[in-house]
Amino acid sequence: MRGAYLSYAAKRFAQAVVVILLAYVFTFVVVSILPGDPITNVLRDPQNGFSEDQIRQIIAAQGLDRPIPVQLWTSLSNFVTGDLGLSMRSSRPVTTLIAEVLPSTLTLASAAFAIALLLALTIGYGTQFLPKRFGQGLLRGFPSLFLSVPNFVIGLALIHIFGFQLGLFRVIAPDSFWATFFAAIALGVPISARITEVLIANLDKESEQEYAAVARSRGLGPARLFARHLLKPSSLPVVTVIALAIGELLGGSLITETVFGRTGIGSLVQRSVSTQDLPVLQAVVSLAAVVFVLVNLIADLVYPLLDPRVKLIGGQGVRPTTADDSATATSAAVTS
Repeated sequence: MRGAYLSYAAKRFAQAVVVILLAYVFTFVVVSILPGDPITNVLRDPQNGFSEDQIRQIIAAQGLDRPIPVQLWTSLSNFVTGDLGLSMRSSRPVTTLIAEVLPSTLTLASAAFAIALLLALTIGYGTQFLPKRFGQGLLRGFPSLFLSVPNFVIGLALIHIFGFQLGLFRVIAPDSFWATFFAAIALGVPISARITEVLIANLDKESEQEYAAVARSRGLGPARLFARHLLKPSSLPVVTVIALAIGELLGGSLITETVFGRTGIGSLVQRSVSTQDLPVLQAVVSLAAVVFVLVNLIADLVYPLLDPRVKLIGGQGVRPTTADDSATATSAAVTS
């Protein structure tokens, strides 16, 4: 099993590297064919005050006077070594610009992810053990409600109620604890919808299995039954949804930062697009692709570790075992 898993992990890692490189090449091509001339729009803008000699030096430093294939190879080589180039707008290293705003975006995205998971687990638990007269059916409708409301609408409502009406936070202080908390709610609620839907569907399936009935017959309490027997086998499909939700977190954080006036990756992207600062724009898009690919790689590697009913076949991939193996889970419920 260990050898098969290592082979599987190595192949998934190699595939991830190829996807990241192809994503960078695609980003470079798309950015290169954007309409407009960044040299004319930025360097020759009279407000910037660049002389012709300074413009020529910047063009040479950026390698913009070279053929596109040469620019691509140089840019890709620098990207592999961690050199993201210089901003055409400020002549500062792109890594420095990203490092200045990245902590704010990471804080928001991490808090939103935690809120999304907490909502999904709470609603999932309630749909299994909350009496129907206390709103179990209502809980099942929450994911659809969360999914139907855009995060910027939730953000504006939270700002109006808790910012202007109740005064829990000031709009002019978007990095305060409460401002960050409500921004994370606005971002995390829609993200939790798909996670909750998949979790509920799998909890319903697992709760009907024989091992769950055996655990109930032994008097296992709801919390212990949920945590020890239902959650782990139900979490396998949820891992895939969580990996896909990372992309929504990245995109949604840009909108949420704008609504709450936060300075993060979103504001950096807006400035880069408006000024056609191509090195910054390309770096941000490429790093987003790297994050998305790495998260999905982690999800693939976690798959075989979460559920013993998943087997690796020659390191090629994963597939569920036969139904006969469900006896293992039943035996575990009896001995727990």
